[in-house]
Amino acid sequence: MSYAISAALQAAVYQCLAADTALDALVSGAIYDQLPSGTLPDAYVSLGPELARDRSDQTGHGANHDFSITVVTNGAGFQGAKEIAAAISDALDNPALVLGRGRLVSLNFLWAKASRQGTGALRRIDMRFRARVEDE
Repeated sequence: MSYAISAALQAAVYQCLAADTALDALVSGAIYDQLPSGTLPDAYVSLGPELARDRSDQTGHGANHDFSITVVTNGAGFQGAKEIAAAISDALDNPALVLGRGRLVSLNFLWAKASRQGTGALRRIDMRFRARVEDE
């Protein structure tokens, strides 16, 4: 039962990011669950791996979901990638996420790692968040 809310949580996070006007201004809607084939945009956001842990108790079923959101840009320097990461953090700070199943108890930023990819032309920021959810 502890993983039952995962798809609803991911859908709500995606909708929250897709509806955020500040983030959209930076990535023009390039927010992906699965990367499209072909040429990728200069900047995009990708929903990534998740680790869920059961947090059920005598009052009901629940879980902590640690999930990643990745920012990738081909701009020189990290400034553009950091602006996108900041917009993601702002969008997910105290969101009113409506889940198709269960409810969001809390959503917190855990950490971020900025790095160069490949030959150094791409900039990548991996962000990790923790959502506490309960099944209703």
